[in-house]
Amino acid sequence: MLGWAVFFLIIALVAAAFGFGGIAGTAAWIAQVLFVVFLVLFAISLVVSLVRGGRPPTP
Repeated sequence: MLGWAVFFLIIALVAAAFGFGGIAGTAAWIAQVLFVVFLVLFAISLVVSLVRGGRPPTP
């Protein structure tokens, strides 16, 4: 998910460089939403891991 956020951020930067304001704004908004969703899921995962007290599986 973080990869998608970075992807849309790059699209927004490229679109802004070429002067496509609408596309840049939309891509930047999508990147922000995906980043926030990533942070929320990461926080939930961290809390669940701490509550369960288990170690992550080793490969």
